[in-house]
Amino acid sequence: MQYEIHTPCTAAALAPLQAGDTVLLSGTVYTARDQAHARMAAALDAGETLPFALEGSAIYYVGPTPEKPGTVIGAAGPTTSGRMDAFSPRLLDLGNKIMIGKGKRSAAVQAACVRNGAVYLAALGGAGALMAQCIKKLEVIAWPDLGCEAVRRLEVEAMPLTVILDAHGGNLYEAGPAAYRAAKK
Repeated sequence: MQYEIHTPCTAAALAPLQAGDTVLLSGTVYTARDQAHARMAAALDAGETLPFALEGSAIYYVGPTPEKPGTVIGAAGPTTSGRMDAFSPRLLDLGNKIMIGKGKRSAAVQAACVRNGAVYLAALGGAGALMAQCIKKLEVIAWPDLGCEAVRRLEVEAMPLTVILDAHGGNLYEAGPAAYRAAKK
């Protein structure tokens, strides 16, 4: 199935999604990679406010390339999500609802998705130009010293993504190969 999802979102809005579904995501999406996640964890440990509200948020694991004249952003392909696994359950417990990246996630992240009615969506690796076309506005909102890993607020329209982990425990990286093996028999 294909769904149009707008941020910020709730567990109820994400509940119909199943691993393997397609999502066209629109609204505000924040960027954060390894170093930004480490800074967010340090800020939370110190009782400080994060640069954006986590409730209903979508976080894209991307370090975009510099934009060319006349464009909002350069290539904006996903980075490997597993590097954020140590931080993601905490952010999900605090209200983050959508994570966007590529690659497998840990059992702890999958359990946190189920516990919080959240999802993990995959952006097509190697298609940074396609993802960039969906980004209509960009603003650096925190830690510009991190360069491409600074936290950005993006406004996106119909960003094509695939549900990998759903809020019910579905995992496309497990179900997909199992269905393929079953079909071959």
